[in-house]
Amino acid sequence: MDYGLRFSDPAKYARALRRAHELVIAGVPRPEIPVPLAESWRRSMALGISPDQHSPRHLHDPSEVVQLRREHRLQRVMPALQDLLADDSSSGRHLLVLTDATGEILWRVGSREALRRADRLEFSEGADWSEAGIGTNAISEALVTGGPVQLFSAEHLVRTHHDWACTAAPITDPVTGALLGVLDVSGPLDTISADTLRMVRCAVRVAESLLGTPDGGASPGASSSVRAPRQGVRRAEVAVSSLELLGDRPAAVFSNGSRVPLTLRRAEILALLDSRSQGWSAEELAYELHGDTGTPQAIRTEMFRVRSMLGGAVESNPYRLAAGLVGCSDSGRVLRLLRAGRVAEALEAYTAPLLSRSGVLAVQLLRDQLDFAVGSAVRANGDAGLLMRWLSMDMGARDFEAVEALGRRTGRGDARYLSFLASPALGR
Repeated sequence: MDYGLRFSDPAKYARALRRAHELVIAGVPRPEIPVPLAESWRRSMALGISPDQHSPRHLHDPSEVVQLRREHRLQRVMPALQDLLADDSSSGRHLLVLTDATGEILWRVGSREALRRADRLEFSEGADWSEAGIGTNAISEALVTGGPVQLFSAEHLVRTHHDWACTAAPITDPVTGALLGVLDVSGPLDTISADTLRMVRCAVRVAESLLGTPDGGASPGASSSVRAPRQGVRRAEVAVSSLELLGDRPAAVFSNGSRVPLTLRRAEILALLDSRSQGWSAEELAYELHGDTGTPQAIRTEMFRVRSMLGGAVESNPYRLAAGLVGCSDSGRVLRLLRAGRVAEALEAYTAPLLSRSGVLAVQLLRDQLDFAVGSAVRANGDAGLLMRWLSMDMGARDFEAVEALGRRTGRGDARYLSFLASPALGR
């Protein structure tokens, strides 16, 4: 069986799996079914689980699960996991699930449609998703193997699960090594990608890192205050005062005067957030930054890191800068000065192009828009000194209209005008 079809043609791969599933269940060995998986099917059936079974074993009522959550250590990292992997928007298709160490579901997060699909399988809070509860699935396999697992379609024992793709990994106590629960991401077959397993493993590492902090991952208030124990992370009580996005050394500046460098990718994200007050969804950011190959999961991972670093400066659902930070970037200051008619000050503040190392098209467009805004204001002002200063900058060196505006101001025979007219940057 061609494993690559799982991602390139999931429907074809699922059909092949279902045929193999029926044969193995009937007692006919199939080489394309891994021995550990076939053994899990046999164990599940020996425990009384039928491939035609619909309902899992239920251990607690939903009202009882609420109390179980309060008492569980994973309660403290659930906000971080939700930031990383959940998609409860109206278009969300996958489900984020967190179980305890026995496989009982304690949390589910997803869109209404994803939750409705899960409800039809009783894939819900209080249900036992171990082998004994509902047979072979990603959660049960993570419990059995102690490692990350991805099950696709008919790799599940129960036939009603064959329309699902599930990825799960155990979460352990970083101090004692004890199993705390299982993180699972499940959805329709075409929601799985080569990145899904990597994203789940990454989220588990984040959860275990948080659990290893002195406060055990406790996060007072909203999820945006969850803090990862890594160098450069700032506590939420130290607010971000501004963003430096001009030039090739982007950084966040905090109210205590400290300056934290930003990676180019994080700076690109913040530049996009700074450009639109209504915010961006993970899907929109994924497309703008990566094109058709972008995944919302990758954006959520990066946004978790950004929010861990910047505290409450970035809000979610949708992702946007907090109200107090909107327009507080150095590029935003240039625009504010232009809007106030303070052209000379705007030109002084415009020290370098917006994220000059970025090749992302969306950032290039923002860079061009800023150049156009400054150039237009300088040309409209008509001051010869401002025109010459603009033409002497990298951002204005190719502005032929500004050269012509200078010629009208100084006269066509003026040496200053002629020197800019002859500039190689104009290509004339």
